[in-house]
Amino acid sequence: MGDALSGMSRRQLMKWAGGMLGTATLGSAATIALTSGTASAAVAASTKFDLTAPSSELLREIGLQDVRVLQSFSFDNTNKHIYTVNLIQGGRQLPGESRPYTGTERGANGDLAVTRLDLTGAEIGRMYLRGFGHGVAIAVEPSGNGAYLWTETDAVAATDSAGVTNGWGSKIARFKFVNGTVLTTDSSQVTKFSPVSGADRTTIAVDPVNSRLAVRYRVSGVFKFSLYELAAFKAGTFTPLATVTQPTGSAYSDFQGFTALGQYLYMIDGNAYTYADSTTTTPTNPDGNTYVTRIDWNTGTVSDRQLTRAAESLYYREPEGLAIQIPDTSNTAACRLVMGFASENSATDTDKMASFYYKSSLI
Repeated sequence: MGDALSGMSRRQLMKWAGGMLGTATLGSAATIALTSGTASAAVAASTKFDLTAPSSELLREIGLQDVRVLQSFSFDNTNKHIYTVNLIQGGRQLPGESRPYTGTERGANGDLAVTRLDLTGAEIGRMYLRGFGHGVAIAVEPSGNGAYLWTETDAVAATDSAGVTNGWGSKIARFKFVNGTVLTTDSSQVTKFSPVSGADRTTIAVDPVNSRLAVRYRVSGVFKFSLYELAAFKAGTFTPLATVTQPTGSAYSDFQGFTALGQYLYMIDGNAYTYADSTTTTPTNPDGNTYVTRIDWNTGTVSDRQLTRAAESLYYREPEGLAIQIPDTSNTAACRLVMGFASENSATDTDKMASFYYKSSLI
């Protein structure tokens, strides 16, 4: 879920021209204390997405504020916006920083770029988050003409078996999207939440139909998901409606995102196509290995898991994130399960772009 760009390409330079922001906003972050509780209610039965149904294109190959891999995204269904998260590109220097930082340094520190898009894919706003995490997931809470964003925060660096170091969020943050702002983990605009004692790798997604938050976290090396009522979570009462353990095994090794709707949790996993050489546009594995998995919140069992070939014609195709879209808020029953994909133009033009495909058949 990421890359290690450290230089500045043609498209990076174009972004750089409009990318410098105003003064960074710093201060002291508020923290919501833990109110203990245990699950006391089952999740009401609901319809579910048919994972065998064909996928449709929402947006294809759009540019984000920074040109690294899309990590996750979420919808403001009220104001018809999309918010995306990726790591800050190498070579950028933000206000308050003494020098530009490489992509490797940005990844290790957990520095994120947030892009606000309209539904045509046009960029209509941006923020930067220093020290927040890897951008595994993001949740949007509409508020008037704007929105509050929920992300991971307080990144802790960890080096994987390949020697790559990334920062991963250990807490949850909530803050208002303010175009052109740079936030740090101690900014006064940030409220932090620690819903599970002793957890790390903590990330968050939203069920916008039922006003719930799904939190993924790791405790003692085991990843779990818990589902909460949004209003209670904001108030600091972390009593989950349900908790399930993430499926394990080699088939699930490339986790790329999650979301929730009603009775079901959805996960996406898989990695990028590989190529025979640097000159071909034909992937060696044209079907890819991107799977969407549906899990019942009430039982913790996998109710379906399907390979998806959505966006299969992209050159370089890497799954990145899931989110629920409500195209018409007067009909919340007509939802979409939207999958994100990162791509690039060629082996020599590796600036990353974002594409979104969806399934809308409910059963």
